[in-house]
Amino acid sequence: MGDLKDPRWMYVKAALLIAIGVMTFGLLLLPQGLWARAGLQVLMVWAFARAYYFAFYVIGHYVDATYRFAGLLDFVRYMLRRRPVQSAR
Repeated sequence: MGDLKDPRWMYVKAALLIAIGVMTFGLLLLPQGLWARAGLQVLMVWAFARAYYFAFYVIGHYVDATYRFAGLLDFVRYMLRRRPVQSAR
């Protein structure tokens, strides 16, 4: 499988990572055993860390080279005012 180059699919991947993090957080609110809880915590941290990486490194290096950030709030502002994604073909 080749590298992911289409920005639209990069955004889909980021949304899926956030969904994994949110779902595992929700599952952590339910009672379960120690090992299941530890596994869910590891999965949640991994998913949110990858989404954070996407917000700053992937956007700045592969999607929009003009993007500069100072934190997650700046990234949310960027996402709310950005132009429609153009394919990198």
